[in-house]
Amino acid sequence: MRVRYRLSRSITSIFFLVSSLSAASETQRQVDPTFLHRNLASASEKKSDITTANCHYKPLFGQGDSQTSVVVGVSRFGEAIVDPGGACAPVTYADEDQIYMVLDGAGSVQYAGETVPLKKDDYLYLPASVRHGLMASGGGPLNVIVMGFCTKGYPKTPLPDHPLKANIDDVKTQPVKGHPSSTLYRLLMGDVDSKRDRIAAGKAMTSFFVMEIAPGGTNFPHHHEREEEIYLVLEGRGDMVAGGGMDGVEGRHPAQAGDTYFFRLNCTVGYYSAPGVKSRILAVRSWYPGMVLPGMEH
Repeated sequence: MRVRYRLSRSITSIFFLVSSLSAASETQRQVDPTFLHRNLASASEKKSDITTANCHYKPLFGQGDSQTSVVVGVSRFGEAIVDPGGACAPVTYADEDQIYMVLDGAGSVQYAGETVPLKKDDYLYLPASVRHGLMASGGGPLNVIVMGFCTKGYPKTPLPDHPLKANIDDVKTQPVKGHPSSTLYRLLMGDVDSKRDRIAAGKAMTSFFVMEIAPGGTNFPHHHEREEEIYLVLEGRGDMVAGGGMDGVEGRHPAQAGDTYFFRLNCTVGYYSAPGVKSRILAVRSWYPGMVLPGMEH
């Protein structure tokens, strides 16, 4: 009888031990999200390789952010703020192409020893291995979106013979086949083989564009099987579509200027502009590492 009691008590103890370990495992288990949300205004400044006493960096995704495991092909996405008359530390990346896009202010980039002037809505391609550094003019701060894309393993291509720069306003709006007429696109930059974009330069980056969405309009929720994507709301308000949502089709999240979303590959992505409100969204898409094959088209 005593042996049975001890055996029963031992089995009970083992059961509770296994249950406790299982519960602890469930508590510690973390599932990577299919999308990330940040806001430009509320993002915190963090020290980075471009930081100086008068150059500040606010990471949103990738390098410097807390959830880097979710972001794979995008090296970094954030905002550089340069004080009037200030300058960032110059940097060189062996395996990272970058794009700078000026949100506000004026200044310049030191690009391989050449001074490239910058003003609001200018954007500039910065290929890997080119040394570059931001500087602000004395009239006010310079706010620049910094986008970086990992190019490790991509074929080496000749450097452009001059800096590749344009302004958003110089790129005409146009519809894109297969998308609703309520959204017009400014096709700013594509990959090296692009024939439709203003600048053809990207390796990992496949498409950089601005969407102008009519009041009550949409770009139609969709997904990309091989690419990561980022949306930054420049103007307007509406609903950002991110993930499947409770209905398994589209998760809608209230969005306004400054809201920024990162979407993993295969994540449902889209936007609905509020009635009576026009929205402008900056978007960039890039290959997920290992998903690129020769001859693939995006």
